[in-house]
Amino acid sequence: MRRQIIQIDEKKCNGCGQCVPNCPEGALQVIDGKARLVSDLFCDGLGACIDECPEGAITVIQREAEPYDEFRVMENIIKAGPNTIKAHLKHLKDHNQNEYYAQAVEILRQKGISVPEEEEPDCISEGCPGLKAQHIEPEPSSHKASPIEMKSELRQWPIQLHLLNPDAPYLENAELLISADCTPFAFANFHQRFLKGKIVINLCPKLDKGIDRYIEKLTQIFKTKNIRSIHIVRMEVPCCGGIEFIVNKALEKSGKSLDMKRSIITIQGQINQGAVT
Repeated sequence: MRRQIIQIDEKKCNGCGQCVPNCPEGALQVIDGKARLVSDLFCDGLGACIDECPEGAITVIQREAEPYDEFRVMENIIKAGPNTIKAHLKHLKDHNQNEYYAQAVEILRQKGISVPEEEEPDCISEGCPGLKAQHIEPEPSSHKASPIEMKSELRQWPIQLHLLNPDAPYLENAELLISADCTPFAFANFHQRFLKGKIVINLCPKLDKGIDRYIEKLTQIFKTKNIRSIHIVRMEVPCCGGIEFIVNKALEKSGKSLDMKRSIITIQGQINQGAVT
């Protein structure tokens, strides 16, 4: 069928990957240093990714393409977590895609997943919370705290996923802590609460380049190492949900099903108890 679908100008694309986490449908990946449309089935042709491209490499065109499949898309959406579900539903509603919206809501209900509150602000309508300048005032203490010497719980080096060797021996039988860059700064007790006894992998799905390489590295780790568990710790801002997409995609490609836990840290440095899974 002939329909609207995105087109990526390879000459303009610099492979920054900013479009990837901003396509909740999972239609985009960075492959061989360029953003690619990996499936016509996942692209709704509405162009949510266009404004995220700093090089103006993405446009919407009319061409022969497979019909968009909301049921296939929702498989990826659900794996990526509640912020991605909310962004996807808002995206459909803003573009008057009522039929797809109804399908998405019905799929959520069939799977026993609550439909996010529509009145809640999100990055589509009110600007990304991760870019909003905020002054955070620490809570006043009733007494002067005594200095405490904290012990580092770091068990390996390097920790950044770009630098990590997937064949490193410390990954065997590891419990992985996959952490967003900002979480150790936001959450004061990061080492004792999350890092103790874990092997840490650190990344930023918004700013890091080579998201496809991240997926391939994690896929190799999951395939070749006996990973005991995964704990994702990320910030509450929507773009940070890209970590869950990357991990779920790597698990899918590796053919593994692993015990996975998620903790979300608020900008004020607290654990969002309602989002712990």
